[in-house]
Amino acid sequence: MKILVTGGAGFIGSNFIHHILKKYPEYRIINVDILTYAGNLENLKVWENDERYRFVKGNVTDANVVDPLVAESDVVVHFAAESHVDRSIVDPYAFIDTNIKGTFVLLESARKYNKRFHHISTDEVFGALGPEDAPFDENTKYDPRSPYSASKASSDHLVRSYFHTYDLPVTISNCSNNYGPYHFPEKLIPLAITNLLEGKTVPVYGDGFNVRDWLYVEDHCKAIDLIIHQGIIGETYCIGGASERENIWIVKKLLELLEKDESMIEYVKDRAGHDRRYAINFSKIERELGWHPEVTLEDGLTKTVEWFRENEAWWKNIESGTYKE
Repeated sequence: MKILVTGGAGFIGSNFIHHILKKYPEYRIINVDILTYAGNLENLKVWENDERYRFVKGNVTDANVVDPLVAESDVVVHFAAESHVDRSIVDPYAFIDTNIKGTFVLLESARKYNKRFHHISTDEVFGALGPEDAPFDENTKYDPRSPYSASKASSDHLVRSYFHTYDLPVTISNCSNNYGPYHFPEKLIPLAITNLLEGKTVPVYGDGFNVRDWLYVEDHCKAIDLIIHQGIIGETYCIGGASERENIWIVKKLLELLEKDESMIEYVKDRAGHDRRYAINFSKIERELGWHPEVTLEDGLTKTVEWFRENEAWWKNIESGTYKE
């Protein structure tokens, strides 16, 4: 099987490529990535001379780039997206362009060649939950609250429309917050770890009681693997980590793992439209495909801290602007 991975130089995409090439010796990967600030070929350096892996620098909004790559692939796994809420508030244009137009261009190519298409989405399309609300599931109505989540919601709807209108063989997955190796240090967990390793304080929005469900990235990659091989065409699968925690709990756990005290916490002004709680009910993928998260939050955080300790050159060179291509 030949898989076209879009955005494969990013955090989740690169972890997925590692997972596939290690598990399936006969598979081949084409990785197309424009290499924005969050795309880093150092994530995949181990495969650069492997004949099963090929990198193409290109933008998913460019049909001239996308079309021939889709044509020679069996499956498209679409990770490529602008993904940081804060950045979407400051500059929403890039999110509309990449997340909506890019998905459209890929879908058109997939339709042209009738290719299997899996779309990676987020739990943020569902909006926010109250303290007593049931977790999101596949039947939760969409209620995006930021330009980022609105752009992802739009792309989800586009993907579904191609299934219903053109019978394109698609699946969608909506995941909770990922963490783990190769995580660009702007999100809560990698930012906290790298700041603490450098003796800097950790910024915490508002009161720190916003709740997220945390999913170790390797567990997520295993779920995507199952969906592209065994998922029911036209279906959506919610993927969660069974690890709801307040942001402040996460920060305090990282302080404990890195032997720092709470003086390293810096409370900052809350961001606009900050959703209070996300949670995922993943019973459908567990029931139908036999998937469940294997890595506990405590073990995952420990593994992530150790990875950042052992790969200091990786994140320090990202900070300095090195290690792009």
